Amino acid sequence: MIRFERLSKHFTQGRGRKARTVHAVQGVDFTAADGCITGLLGPNGAGKTTTLRIASGLLDPDAGRVLVDGLEVARQPTAALARMGVLSDARGLYPRLTARENIVYYGRLHGLDTADASRRAEALAQTLDMHTLLDRRTEGFSQGERMKTALARALVHDPPNIVLDEPTNGLDVLATRALREALRRLRDEQGKCIVFSTHIMQEVERLCDRVVVVAHGRSVAQGSVAELNATCGESDFEETFVKLAFDDSERDPWAAA
Repeated sequence: MIRFERLSKHFTQGRGRKARTVHAVQGVDFTAADGCITGLLGPNGAGKTTTLRIASGLLDPDAGRVLVDGLEVARQPTAALARMGVLSDARGLYPRLTARENIVYYGRLHGLDTADASRRAEALAQTLDMHTLLDRRTEGFSQGERMKTALARALVHDPPNIVLDEPTNGLDVLATRALREALRRLRDEQGKCIVFSTHIMQEVERLCDRVVVVAHGRSVAQGSVAELNATCGESDFEETFVKLAFDDSERDPWAAA
């Protein structure tokens, strides 16, 4: 389980008189449960990536905290991050290494011996349907093949919690379907807690058990797709999202034209 407790984070842009404060996150608060896929949904610039970077230990919050199975990331980073697999928006692989070698190398970094890391690589190849990729160099991989390898690398230490930042960016239809199926299997067969950010409504409708809508750095609504639709009196989730994430001035960009 991952608990996000009233997170806040600001950045300063520019210098001197031109400096301004940007409040990227202003009180994001929700819980992602075990055996559940939680979608962090919001428009570009809503604070999704900043929230997940705080969860991943890449940024310290100005206020609030993230707990991974009860361990606070900022205070116990090694123990907390050992229980989490992170697939960020930077999926750099070592191009001269095969997919197997990339996965085993990260397993070794997580403290596995070579034999255990190799066994995990084989098991993940089965889960993610990537046996044909294992012994190919990652140089020249398609986006879908890179995504599978990066996801296997993030899962090599068998973490109970998984965090993915817009994982379907750049993927074609078949690769996106393969990723969705892999995430469902990790939820249903292994009871993983999965959090992923997106701005694509269809991904949320097809995959998420629970949705957290983020706008202007705040979590403004949460629940299942059906619950959020009912709250807004809509049957179309896109209409629900627009009502929740945008104020009246933002809904019609041509209104002031």
